[in-house]
Parts: sequence; structure tokens; C-alpha cells
Amino acid sequence: MRKVWIEAALNGSWGRVLQPGVPDTVETIIAEGVACARAGATIVHVHAYDGGGPQTYDWEVYARIIEGIRGQVDVPVYPSYPAFITRGSDDDSPFADVATRFAGIEELAARGLLDFAVIDPGSVNLSLTKITADTLPGGTYLNPESQIRHALNLAARHGLHTDFAIYEPGFLRAGAALARLAGVKAPIYRLMFCNLIAVGLPPQQYALAAYHALLEEEAPGAPWMIAGVSADLRPLFAETITRGGHIRVGLEDAPLGTTATNLELVEEAVRMVREHGAEPATPAEMRQALAACG
Repeated sequence: MRKVWIEAALNGSWGRVLQPGVPDTVETIIAEGVACARAGATIVHVHAYDGGGPQTYDWEVYARIIEGIRGQVDVPVYPSYPAFITRGSDDDSPFADVATRFAGIEELAARGLLDFAVIDPGSVNLSLTKITADTLPGGTYLNPESQIRHALNLAARHGLHTDFAIYEPGFLRAGAALARLAGVKAPIYRLMFCNLIAVGLPPQQYALAAYHALLEEEAPGAPWMIAGVSADLRPLFAETITRGGHIRVGLEDAPLGTTATNLELVEEAVRMVREHGAEPATPAEMRQALAACG
């Protein structure tokens, strides 16, 4: 029977103002990660918060979260990494320095807490889909090629699979080429469908078909999944499963203001996977599939 990975993305960078149901303390992130894994999630993705407020990239907070979840259930848990965003003025972001930006990921990898090294293999303008005269200009999300190569070398050194977020078709082409150059283990291609921001392709059947065709050209047989930015991807689940892909759910990806909980979203995904003749993969089955990819 076809085995489908279900990734639970618990919170993202929204905070509770924009997505009221997100867990934003170490304790609630751990509790929801454990609950989602026990309900059928194959992978858990988290942004770190420590007592509410804005997210933190402190690796020690991430370590508490990852160890807290993995201490109760065997599931891969992977973090975010700092976003390097400029708004067109002279840039003074500390994340322009690649060593600073990836210091936390290095620490977590060195401690054996990661299954994946996450990197977005491209840069993009964060324009909104709905713009008025009062809308402030969006920033530019930067991932210079030098930093992408740094992250891929990190993955190679630690023997990690890379998790690519594909916001634009060019991300897929560049990511595949750079991954081949670095000689990393098989990347996972996370195809991003966006409603809130005018980036890449919208959550439509033609977009899924186009991305899948490009993936088969650039990285045939590579593992892939669909994910979103404030987007309902349930209408794409059946076609994704038919084409051999995997799915991501959770309050990081769901339309802003979603009232369902992370657990409810995972439980719904489990039902939908089974309705389409497949079965949720266990973490062990996912790891076995990744090992077969090289």
C-alpha cells in the first residue's frame, strides 16, 4: 500500500495575533508535536517560542523542544532558520553573515538532533496578492547562492538530507543543480503554494502538474510534498497522492484565522490519505524510503 508522509507544521512565524491557535511556548509546542505524531504525523516542523512573544532562533530553545518531543515519541522534528529579509535600504541584518545565520543549525546538527538541514534555494520578493495604496512595500527574502552552498556543505558534513522549500520554479532548478554539486543525500522538495503572498504558483491543479513535471525533469524520483502559505491545500491532496507526493498540514500553512487545531488538521489529513487508498507513513517507513533514495 502507498505510504504518504504527513508533516505537521505547528506554528510558523505568524504569532497568535495573525494565527490565534498556534502554540507559542516550549510546553505547548512539545505537547502539540507529541499529539500530532501520535495521531499520524510522520514529521514535525516547528518555529521556536519561549513563553509567547516573538519567535526565537536560540538553538538551546530549539533543543528543548526537539528533545521534549523526541523523548516521548520517535518522530523527526526540524527547526526553521533565521530569515534574511531586506526592504531596500542599507542592510544591517546580522544574517547577512552566513556563519551567524546558520550557527544554531550547526549546534543542533552537532548534537545529533536533526534529520534534515533546511534551506530555501533562492530569493524572492514578498509582495502581497492584495495591494492597496496604503500597503507598505514587501521585503525581499534573501538566500544568496553562497549561503545555499554553505547550508548544503553543512548537510554533507553531518550526513543530513536537505529540505528545500520551493517558492518559485527556479528554486527547484537551482536547488537540484546545487545539491548535485554538493553531493548531499537526496533532498526533499517541498512545493510551496501561496495565497497571501504573490510568490510562485497558486494552489491549483495546473500548478501542481507543472511543478511535478519540472521535478521529474530536474530530480527524477526525488521525494516531494506540497505545502502552503495561508492556503487550503486539501483540494490538491488526491492528485498529490496519485502522483506519488506527500502532504503538509498545520497552522503554519493554513489560511490565517483558521479555527481548527493542529491535531484536528492532522487527524483530517490521516482520514483523507486513507480515503484515497493510501496509509500514513510511520517515521521509520519515511527514513527507510529516504535511505533508498540515496
